[in-house]
Amino acid sequence: MTLTPSDVSAIQAAVREAEARTTGEIYCVVAEESSDYGETPLAWAAGVALLGPAILLLAGVHVSAPDLLGGWSAVQAGALAERAARDALLGAVMLQAVLFAATFLLASIPAVRRVLTPRPFKRERVRRLAQAQFLAKNLHQTRERTGVLIFVSFAEHMAEIIADEGIASQVEPGVWDRAMAALVAGLKRGEPAAGFAAAVGLCADILAERFPARTDNPNELPDMVVILPRV
Repeated sequence: MTLTPSDVSAIQAAVREAEARTTGEIYCVVAEESSDYGETPLAWAAGVALLGPAILLLAGVHVSAPDLLGGWSAVQAGALAERAARDALLGAVMLQAVLFAATFLLASIPAVRRVLTPRPFKRERVRRLAQAQFLAKNLHQTRERTGVLIFVSFAEHMAEIIADEGIASQVEPGVWDRAMAALVAGLKRGEPAAGFAAAVGLCADILAERFPARTDNPNELPDMVVILPRV
C-alpha cells in the first residue's frame, strides 16, 4: 500500500479542517516499514541449524564401531571408531551449515521475513518508531501539550495514535479506539486517505470538546503527511 499525491492532499485538507476546530495539533506519519527485522533471519537460521543432528538421526544415519571379535586389534578399532565419529561430526556440522545458509537466505526475502517475525515483536517496533517520530516532530512541545500523532506502518499493517500529556491527562485511553477503528477500516479497504481523514476527524472531535479553537489559535506544526522510506 502506498499514498498517492491525491491521498496526501486529502489527508492534509482533513488536518487543516480539523485543526480549525481546536487548539490541538494533529500530525500524520506513514512508514513503509518500521524495521528491517534483521534478527529474524538469524534467529530462524540458527534454530533450523540446530535441528541438523536430529535430522541425521531421523534419516537413520548412525555411527558403528568395529567388532573386536572380527579380528581387529583394540588400537585399530579405536582408530576406526575415532575416524567414524569424526566423519559423523563433520557431516553434522556441514548439514548445519547448509541448513543455516538456506534458511537465512529464505528468511531474508522481505515477504517471508515479515511472515516469520512474531507479531508482538513487530508491534513493539512499530510503537517504538511511532514514539520516536512523536518526539522528532516536536509534538511534545506544543503550547498546551495537545499534540496528537497518527502513525501507520504499511508493511506491518499496524497503526498507533499517541496523544501528548496535556490531552492524555484529561481523557481515557479508550477514547481513541473509535479513531483507531476508523483508520484501520480505511486501510483494510485499501483507502488510506479515507481512513486517515476519518481518524483525523474523530481526533478533532475529542480535542474540540476539551481544547476548542480560540481567536489566538496559531498553527504550531505544519499540516503535512510525513512518509518514511523503508529502512
